Amino acid sequence: MEERKVDVAIIGSGSAGLYALGKVKAARKSFVLINGGEQGTTCARVGCMPSKALIQAAEDFHRRGILGRYGVEGHKELTLDTEEAIGHVQDLRDTFVDRVISNSTAQMPEDKFIEGYAHFVEPNLLEVSDIRIRADKVIIATGSHPIIPKPWQAFGDKVITTDELFELEDLPKSLAVIGLGVIGLEIGQSLSRLGVEVAGFDLLETIGGLDDPAVAKAAIEIIGKEFPLHLGHAAEITGEGDQLRVTAGDQSVLVDKVLASLGRQPNLQSLKLENAGIVLNDKGVPDYNPQTMQIGNSHIFLAGDVNGDRPLLHEAGDEGRIAGHNATSDEIHAFKRKTPIAINFVDPNICHIGMRWSELDQETTAIGEVNLAPVGRALIMGKNKGIIRVYADKASGKLLGSEMICAKGENLAHLLAWCIQQQLTVGELLQMPFYHPVLEEALQAALYDLYAKVSQKNSGPITELPLA
Repeated sequence: MEERKVDVAIIGSGSAGLYALGKVKAARKSFVLINGGEQGTTCARVGCMPSKALIQAAEDFHRRGILGRYGVEGHKELTLDTEEAIGHVQDLRDTFVDRVISNSTAQMPEDKFIEGYAHFVEPNLLEVSDIRIRADKVIIATGSHPIIPKPWQAFGDKVITTDELFELEDLPKSLAVIGLGVIGLEIGQSLSRLGVEVAGFDLLETIGGLDDPAVAKAAIEIIGKEFPLHLGHAAEITGEGDQLRVTAGDQSVLVDKVLASLGRQPNLQSLKLENAGIVLNDKGVPDYNPQTMQIGNSHIFLAGDVNGDRPLLHEAGDEGRIAGHNATSDEIHAFKRKTPIAINFVDPNICHIGMRWSELDQETTAIGEVNLAPVGRALIMGKNKGIIRVYADKASGKLLGSEMICAKGENLAHLLAWCIQQQLTVGELLQMPFYHPVLEEALQAALYDLYAKVSQKNSGPITELPLA
């Protein structure tokens, strides 16, 4: 069997693997990139990008309902060709995947990029196809796959995940979404707006990963007006003719297909980590340091969705860079991670930034809020629904976190994440400019409400300059 020797072996050519590769190349280390399964990142193939294309088509079609306010005639007669809509989403998806491949693995010589599933033979020896790779350092960036409970697999293609959703030639007439986290809510709302009869189910009493009870309540009220949400009970599936019956508690629906949106599982099953002396913890992943990405004190690093920690593209990129840096350095360096930010692109956006509600010390935390109903710009847009909640330390006034459901939350969330990372106080935020009329004025109102509840105040409304 052919054996090669490299400084670094990277397993997985998704986002984390490609960012790690950038660091390895910059360090001028010898390497090999190994990838099993389809090329192209999860984001481009089945995640962020095709879902956003679907969301955009659904939102644009849904907005026809507001056109009557402006005197637009004929808006009620607008129809949608769902096959064309799905075709458009798939075309965009293919464009994004092709861009990833053409800018990465398509450019690589055969001795640098190997297609196949790798496994450990020894701690520093990998085997893939008929090749053995002896590597000083190994970066595992194998990503994850959607979870389908084993009993549900018996229903074949009637139970789908996002891996199959974007391959459909047309949309089902009815669909149950089981799991109302980010993906479940985004897909559920979009398909409902495109004419599919959707019902949502979740074992939890909340949706969208929300912690804050006020924001969760608003989200359930808003999203629940578009399609029914059945919360607090485990869902069961049974066959009934050509359809599936989904039952949870005393709720039951008959649907053509089920979208299983129960989270993702790390792709570790085929690596034979035991041959590398790596033990899995009770979560099914190796213990590793999120500041260094190193597994214990070993020569192996873990980056991206495979660690199950922060399954987001920008986090995978950071983790790939950290792993690549440490895999090519003489010493291991720890890196400060960025302020957590999560955005659910439902309409209105659901976002949480910084510390979560469950992480706050309620005795030392002040909370400010604003309802979107009276906000002028939101009213003009026909999007004046939702709530923004912001958290700060009572004594210092330092901003700690936020949860919200509101229009343009994706933008407000970034502003808050930047401010939290800069350790700004509420008073300092209120010294920033706020234009009129913009959605940021809603955030300003929430900050004023919060400012009244913290002890640390500004010395004055403006910074005084000396006279010339």
